[in-house]
Formats: sequence, structure tokens, C-alpha cells
Amino acid sequence: MTDLKFQNIDWQTNSNRREHHTDKFYNQEVILRRGQSFDVSLTLNRLPRSGESLGFIASTGPSPSELAKTKAVFPLSRGTNDGNWRAQLVSQMNNTLTISIVSPANAPIGWYSLSVQISSQGNNFTSKLGMFILLFNPWVQADGVFMSNHAEREEYIQEDAGIIFVGSTNRISMVGWNFGQFEGDILTTCLSILDNSLNFRRDPATDVARRNDPKYVGRVLSAMINGNDDNGVIAGNWSGNYGGGLDPRNWNGSVEILKQWKKSGFRPVRYGQCWVFAGTLNTVLRALGIPSRVITNFNSAHDTDRNLSVDVYYDPKGNPLDKGSDSVWNFHVWNEAWFVRTDLGPSYSGWQVLDATPQERSQGVFQCGPASVMAIREGDVNLDFDMPFVFAEVNADRITWIYDSHRGNQKQNSVDPHSIGKYISTKAVGSYSRMDVTEKYKYPEGSSQERKVFEKAVEKLKPRGSFGPTSAGDITNEEREPSISGTFKVNGILAVGKEVNLALLVKNLTRDMKTVTVNMTAWTIVYNGTLVHEVWKDSVTISLDPEEEIQHPVKITYAQYEKYLKADNMIRTTAICQAADEAEVVVERDIILDNPTLTLELLEQAKVRKPVNVQMLFSNPLDEPVKNCVLMVEGSGLLLGSLKIDVPTLRPKERSRVRFEIMPTRSGTKQLLADFSCNKFPAIKAMLSIEVAE
Repeated sequence: MTDLKFQNIDWQTNSNRREHHTDKFYNQEVILRRGQSFDVSLTLNRLPRSGESLGFIASTGPSPSELAKTKAVFPLSRGTNDGNWRAQLVSQMNNTLTISIVSPANAPIGWYSLSVQISSQGNNFTSKLGMFILLFNPWVQADGVFMSNHAEREEYIQEDAGIIFVGSTNRISMVGWNFGQFEGDILTTCLSILDNSLNFRRDPATDVARRNDPKYVGRVLSAMINGNDDNGVIAGNWSGNYGGGLDPRNWNGSVEILKQWKKSGFRPVRYGQCWVFAGTLNTVLRALGIPSRVITNFNSAHDTDRNLSVDVYYDPKGNPLDKGSDSVWNFHVWNEAWFVRTDLGPSYSGWQVLDATPQERSQGVFQCGPASVMAIREGDVNLDFDMPFVFAEVNADRITWIYDSHRGNQKQNSVDPHSIGKYISTKAVGSYSRMDVTEKYKYPEGSSQERKVFEKAVEKLKPRGSFGPTSAGDITNEEREPSISGTFKVNGILAVGKEVNLALLVKNLTRDMKTVTVNMTAWTIVYNGTLVHEVWKDSVTISLDPEEEIQHPVKITYAQYEKYLKADNMIRTTAICQAADEAEVVVERDIILDNPTLTLELLEQAKVRKPVNVQMLFSNPLDEPVKNCVLMVEGSGLLLGSLKIDVPTLRPKERSRVRFEIMPTRSGTKQLLADFSCNKFPAIKAMLSIEVAE
């Protein structure tokens, strides 16, 4: 009698991938989700007889072990669902058995090897059946990443393009981002991120076993997306000088970054800033099956000393100073990932902050989160992970100081408990509108609950924090109410290449005459407050009648700011106004200049697998030529990889038309993204939604 032998396996890839919601991935691997059954057909040389049995071995990682749950040995049986690996016979035809295999809903994710064990006439044969990838499963209730709402699952797992909000509180704008989690090779690159982590290199067996836990995976990824301590994906740079890499504003999405990282042998890709880290982390989370979204916080505090206040410095001439380590970013972008917090309890489950931008070390490494959004709202800063830092980002008090280097003294000018953490924003489900989630992070500004939560947080941090003279919660403003007020008002349009026209409005709030000295400056900045260069200054003395308001014009020419403006297009204007024998009043406004418009037009109807022409239109608004022009285009489902097109030099006021071809591979609504850069405009963005027919 011949021994029972394995001959062939049919992984039923198409039907399994459909059932497991992994059919959007372009790569051909068997991609499955945990906690859900999949069918395979095994062909043997004959059917098993009595006394013969089949079993299976599923294993993951370099040193699989049953104890660590990285290896499972399980028989073909009629066993009930006990939460472990199991295999059941579904049907048999001739010598082919169709078998249903289920993985536990808390199995480690990653690459698995599946083998069959045949016991026949006292002999054991083991044959490797092949490899598959196991992912988190938001469709299954027993999985910690389960999300019950269908529309939210579609957005936060299946959507491969989106938008990220940027700008400032008085000028919120958006940029498109190609997440591209289903593109060929992106999923396998995402898995190799885990295999390059410090944790894996120190102790591979433990790291792989812990990949069953979304909070562990999320924390590791928050460290790995930045290149600060490890072979991370992106090198951060906020200097305004991006030689040796790409200006962070030039990226259109994560796909090119992840490809470049893999191709370079896992060396950090240059350069990123916060939305680049967040866009890339979003791709990886969605690829692995953790629901995620990108969040923008305007006026975001970077509190370096855990005292829930940020200190901002000026000199008496109105220059912003790069003094102290705290800062306020015009905007900061992070991620929220959706999963249960078994370590904290059910009330803290749901959205969790993960921040891959390298700002502060946590447990010795640049990583941040997961921090429960619910815990942030309630001021529970003692809970894991990195709660004080994230709480401060949205709640810190902003303290303004005037520092006089000649006299070597500094004095506190004002305390603002309300300006930090504004318009916390994310893309709405199923549309490109902005959804404001500020109330998920904090109670209404100025409400008694909000101050109560703030005091609770200060109290919890007190024993540990170094609460010096500048800490929040114990600040009393001894100063008299100021007798004057000031604001900057924008006159006319703000556009790169045009003169900036502002007015400083100064008002006398008293019934006495006032003489006010005003020192004003304007600096170009990077969005996180990094000072680039002074571009304008002025000093005036103003006489004000009782309750009079006057406007002082501020004009900054293109020639003054052109050389120093960065891709952020941001200028910080400051005025220090002082009435005789009174405290200074600091007036500040960050303005953003608009780029000229870049337009994309579809020239015919888009159909799957049919080339389609797109046209780019751009007019040079300047009185001088623009050269070194490059157009970069990408869009998942619309073209494979990205297009880079060199555009000829444009004469003053010349209009350019560039035609290019794309080849849609998927039907439905797809997003085409373009970035146009040249010597005068480092990064002009455009996006176009395209309906692709079958």
C-alpha cells in the first residue's frame, strides 16, 4: 500500500481575498485577515484511510514557538471554535479535500508559513504548502481593531487617497495625499518596516509575538516612520535648506517614499515634515488593517519640559527670538488609529493618537503614542503613552516674554490660555470636506469643565514635572490691563510675487492722550516657527487721541522677501507697541501667500486599461522667467509609479500647457496629484478627482 502523500494546493486566492476584503491589493500574495476562515484545496495521491490523519502547522517569525503563540499545530477535526487555529473538512472530490482554516482573532500579524503533516502507517511526512500574509481584521468583532460602521471602514481602511489640512488658523487649506496602500510591493514594504525596528533587532522572537497587539504595532511604527534612532523611513528637516534631498512639500504621497526607502537598502528618505510622516504612517496602518486617519492641530504646542506651558520670546525691537526649546507650530499633523485599550479599560478605547514626527524622546526613542483621545479630553495625563506631551499640544498655555539681551533681563508679557489647539481637523468620511474634531480632544474653550481638566492635568504632573517660574496653573498676571490694543489687518490679496499690504491698527482704549512707540519686523518662517530671515522692519511713534484708532500701513515688496521665502509661503509680522511707562503690547500675525494656480484637466473620459490624456495649465505671474521647472504626477489606480516631466523655461507672464498620458487600472473615483516646482516656486500643488468607468 502506498504512503499517503501531498501533491498540490489551490489557495483559492481570488475568493479568499474577496471574502477577506484584501482584493484591492495589487500584489499577488495570499493576503488574509485574522479571526476569519479561509478555504484551501489539497490534492493527495489518494484519500486518507482509517488510522491516517492530516494536521497543519502555521508559523511566523524567525523562531516560531507554541508558547509564544507564533506557531500552531492543529489537526483536521470537527472541533468547535475555541479561539485557536483550527481546520475543518468542507468537502471532498476524488482525491481533493477542501479544508476551511481559521486563525485566532488575536494572532500576530505578518508573514506565515503553512505546512501539512501527514501520518500514514506510523510514518510522519511534513510538506510546506506555502506562505501567506495575515492582517488585522476590522470586519470581525473579536479583533481589537473592529469597526462596526461600514462607511467608516471604507474610509479608514479601504480609501487609498485623501487630503491633509495645512496652513494656519486664519487660512486653513488642504493638500492631496496618495496613501496608495494597495500598490504593488507596498504591503510587503510595510511588513519589512517591522523587521527593521530596534525591537525586532534586539529580540526578534518577542517582537513577533507582540505583533498580535495593535497598540504595540502602532507604537513601533511611530518610531520607525522617522529615521532618528533606527533604519526608519523618513529623515526630518525643518531648516528651510533641503539640499541632498527633496523639499518636504514636493511629495505627493507615501508610495514613492516607501519605494525609495526599500530600494536604498532601508536608509531614511530625505526629507519629511509632519504631514509627510503622518501621511506615510497612515499608509502603513491602513495596509496592515488598523483603521486610521490623519489629524491636523492648528497652533500646536511643543512643550519640552512637561509644564503645560510654552514660552515664546521677542526682543524689544519686535524680533521673534529663537530662545528656549518650546515652540508653537502653525499646524502639526499626527494620526489617529482605532483599537481597544485592554491596558486602560473600555472607556479609553476608540481613537488613539500616534505621532511619527520626531519631537521628543519617549523611553529613549523618538516615538509617540498610542495616547487615548478620550483620556486627553479628561486630562488623564498619567496614563500610557506620552499623554503629557499630547495633552500639551492641544491645551498648553502660551506665555509671551520680552527678552532684552543688552540688559540681560526678561519679563513676562502675557499669558494666553485659549490660543493653543484650534480647529483640530480631519477629512470627512466619504467627502473632501473638513470635519472638526476639536470637541473630541477638549471641552469647549473657556468652559468650567475645560479649566477643571487642565487643573487636574497640572496636579497629576506636579510631583514629576519641573515646575519653574513659567509653569502653567500658577501664573498670576500682576500687570494692569493694557491701555492700548493692536492687530494686523490684511489689505488686498496675498500672493507670491506681489507686494504684501497690511495695516497695523492701534487703538487707544482710554480717555487720555497716549504716545505709543511701535517697533515692527517681518520674518520669513517655516510652518513650525523656525525663523529663516528678517525681510522688513520699521519703527514709528504714534500720538493717539482719547479712544482713537489709527492704521499704520505695512508694505513688504517681492524684492524684499523673494530670496528668503520658503515653500511654506509664510511671513511672521510682529509689532511691539508701548505707551509711556506701561507694559508692551505684542501684536503678531503669520500670513500665508498664495501660489499661482496649477490646473489639471481631463481631456477625455477615463476608462480602465485605456490611455487617457491629461493637461496641466500654468501661467507664470512674474515679470521674470521661471526655470528648472519639473512636474511630478502620481495617483493610485491611475498610473503605475509616478511621472516626472521636465517643463521648458517660462518667459515673464507666459502660459504653459503640458499634456501627459495616464493609464487607469481601477474603476471608481480616483485622485490625481501633481506637484510643480521651479526656481521661483518650490512647490505648487494640484489635485483632480477622476471618475474611471469599467
